[in-house]
Amino acid sequence: MGTIYYGGDASAIDIEDRALAHLKVVIATKLRRGESFTLTWRHPDDQPRGRSTVWLSPSIPLRFVFDDPEPAVLSREWMEELAQSANSSGGIMLVAEHFDVDPSEDETTIEVDAIVAKDIDVDNATVGSVQRKAKAKVDAAKVDAGD
Repeated sequence: MGTIYYGGDASAIDIEDRALAHLKVVIATKLRRGESFTLTWRHPDDQPRGRSTVWLSPSIPLRFVFDDPEPAVLSREWMEELAQSANSSGGIMLVAEHFDVDPSEDETTIEVDAIVAKDIDVDNATVGSVQRKAKAKVDAAKVDAGD
């Protein structure tokens, strides 16, 4: 768990090291340009429920401390997503990193010519890299693959 020390009283904000490494790059880039913005995050499970927002400005002292001595490998996609939110009126909203799974690496992937489904209940669905709550029922459907 890493920490951002923010402001003159050095308020501590605990953020997971990998997320903090990505935030550091985006925040440093914005501050280097003289830009001010907000950073919002959800409170961890061990803290009271809610979220917090801080105003980040080049004039406010800021320090990043990482528990892991080795720098994290950065995801360009995650940094771009954080940078895009930093440029919005809502500022950076710290969100979880999205992982795209290559179906060829997924051990549960089975290729078949046709799939017959009967009475299937779906509670959760993943579309692209976004998981959605869904409720659907398929009654005696046949899906042809490879058409």
